[in-house]
Amino acid sequence: MDFAEIENLTRRVKEENHFVAAIKKEIAGTIVGQEKLIDRMLISFITGGHILLEGLPGLAKTLAVKSFARAVDVDFMRVQFTPDLLPADLTGTQIYNPGDMSFFTRKGPLFTNFLLADEINRAPAKVQSALLQAMEEKEVTIGDNTYPLPSPFMVLATENPIEQEGTYPLPEAQLDRFFMKVIVEYPSFEEEKNILLNHKRLKPELINKVVTPEEIAAKGELIESIYINEKLMEYIVSVVAETRKAPAPGSERLIEFGASPRASIALMKASRCVAFMKGRGFVTPDDIKEIAPDILRHRIILSYQAEAEGKSPDDIVKMVLDSVEVP
Repeated sequence: MDFAEIENLTRRVKEENHFVAAIKKEIAGTIVGQEKLIDRMLISFITGGHILLEGLPGLAKTLAVKSFARAVDVDFMRVQFTPDLLPADLTGTQIYNPGDMSFFTRKGPLFTNFLLADEINRAPAKVQSALLQAMEEKEVTIGDNTYPLPSPFMVLATENPIEQEGTYPLPEAQLDRFFMKVIVEYPSFEEEKNILLNHKRLKPELINKVVTPEEIAAKGELIESIYINEKLMEYIVSVVAETRKAPAPGSERLIEFGASPRASIALMKASRCVAFMKGRGFVTPDDIKEIAPDILRHRIILSYQAEAEGKSPDDIVKMVLDSVEVP
């Protein structure tokens, strides 16, 4: 792709990405701060991925998801995950009708566009397995029949830090199905002050529809065409491959298992979305480095040595990024 084509692509991106600013502006009327969280939810929605939000209770995770669902005009369901939750509570079940001695299917809350899986790491393994099929295949099996889920379908899961009471680690296979994992931080002093001043109007019901899922889906071809240099593709592969490398002789292994090729694909898709949201028709190394922690932090398994040293996944991702030469 030559310079003129990239310039023309950038012009098209600037003409068609106005909904990004419109969504942020609308949600800002309900959510104070959390700009990174809104950005990451939008990137996941555009790419058709699922997102895992980690943070302590009270940081507006649920409010942000509700507000986002209203802004993009999709159906929304919330399920509180608990230790006694059953797979049928998610997927639905077959119910016997004694009148005509037949069974009919009652679909569960999975049959929606946005599923808010609240405190997902409090649910047992069988529930996680049922959710895994829905996330990966976009369909659900009830009895002998398989039903497709509505389109779009997105899981927005919240989890408390694993040290919290009554939480369990999510299976590695399920973590890998999440397009990204976002750490939700405490608001700044000024943001928390604004929350106090405006708490009466911070309600998702006040959010207006900004864009439809069909309108966002129509941008898919344009986003896929955003230029990413072959050297940058090699950089993405190098970053992901670095998470799998054995340590040098005499050094301690910090990563027990590295990221899969699914991480490379996700990193490429996400970096294109970052460029689109910034109004560019091409990807830069900074786009990749900006989004890499959200793509990789849940896909690497730390070794005992790393945990003993108090290293976090973000510390390791930073080490990986620092060790790979930027083209």
